[in-house]
Amino acid sequence: MKEDSNFLGTQPIGSLLWKLALPTVTAQIINMLYNIVDRIYIGHIPKTGAMALTGVGVCMPLIMIVTAFSAFAAYGGAPRSSIFMGKQDFKSAEKTLGNCFMIQIIISVILTLFLLAFNRSFLLAFGASENTIQYGVNYMNIYAVGTVFVQLTLGMNAFITAQGFAKTGMLSVLIGAVANIILDPVFIFGLGMGVQGAALATIISQAMSCIWVLVFLMGKKTNLKIRKENLRLEKEIILPCIALGISNFIMMASESVLSVCFNSSLLHYGGDIAVGAMTILTSVMQFAMLPLQGLGQGAQPIISYNYGARNAERVKGAFKLLLKVSLCYSVLLWIAVMIFPRGFTAMFTSDPELLNFTGNALRVYMACLLLFGIQVACQMTFISLGNAKASIIVAVMRKFILLIPLIYIMPLVFSSSPAMAVYLAEPAADFIAVSFTAVLFSFQFKKSLKQLSDN
Repeated sequence: MKEDSNFLGTQPIGSLLWKLALPTVTAQIINMLYNIVDRIYIGHIPKTGAMALTGVGVCMPLIMIVTAFSAFAAYGGAPRSSIFMGKQDFKSAEKTLGNCFMIQIIISVILTLFLLAFNRSFLLAFGASENTIQYGVNYMNIYAVGTVFVQLTLGMNAFITAQGFAKTGMLSVLIGAVANIILDPVFIFGLGMGVQGAALATIISQAMSCIWVLVFLMGKKTNLKIRKENLRLEKEIILPCIALGISNFIMMASESVLSVCFNSSLLHYGGDIAVGAMTILTSVMQFAMLPLQGLGQGAQPIISYNYGARNAERVKGAFKLLLKVSLCYSVLLWIAVMIFPRGFTAMFTSDPELLNFTGNALRVYMACLLLFGIQVACQMTFISLGNAKASIIVAVMRKFILLIPLIYIMPLVFSSSPAMAVYLAEPAADFIAVSFTAVLFSFQFKKSLKQLSDN
């Protein structure tokens, strides 16, 4: 039996956010395990672990691009489908789902061919050295084959969560993550496949999640179903989805660009050890970002549905609660990182030199983590309201206008310790970006609520 979507507009906001956010946060943490578990196992491969970890770390820009393209249309389509559901326009909501599904298929084919043809050239440009390039190529040649599973799992799962089926969305990634945790040691150590085994375990696990997602969206329990007649692309349906999804795409794809900038700069100033440390730093940052994004995704159906239903008070209440919870989480994690940096680092490596270097770098890199609850809550609310312009502005501001220039400027300013100065670019950009986002949001959110009240 399908669940009535009206509960998004009637149940108490606190219990509703808990009901939706707990599974989505859990799903994000589980999803984080895909790459992190790979890195943990790879980093502990006897004799070659440190170099293998660095080689796979250089693959992260390409993996981020694949993940980002899952957001290109679907992460804009999912909030729009919630808004349509709030308006009781289920026909448009299902057309949105069908069009986004078709776009994901097209993107998957293009990305697979691209990755198979050019991954070696890009890995060398992204900071791989002669010591680490083969590990990266071996990983990406296998990972590329599973691109379609990544695209459909992440992209279509957003539509499951957007309907309020948060537990089902959590199970989508739980299935794959559990399979990955089990298969990783079997392929890496048991069969002696090394980094190739890690990649194979990942794509098999993603395929299992993909099957689960598609079976649900074509079954009887979903409110919105993938139907053949909705697969034909219509510009009035797909273009607004892409416009809204671009902000999420920029947020995720820019991580790839940033990874290239960080790795190339760090290779110049600190060598392979500094690049290897960056692999660990980005992994720890995922501990912060993905749960925060999970909170935002849990709040998205509430905000989007009630915005479509023109219920300004529930929209306002949902945002305030999202902000409080996000800020509490980011502050608590910041305290843990500042007090126990080596504890986080030791999960990924047992190499003494890399362990010591990364422990110091982690405190620098995540110095402004405590403010990130504000950034993510505001940015996810922009997307939930369908405000494509504002969401793109804040995404571009932090990554491209601030962080990329600072990666190259900071080593010149702090020339006595240039490698650490590269890491310092992150908190410097974060502080300015959060301030900018908070000011912009205060104006735009009031404007959106006023429009609802006037109508």
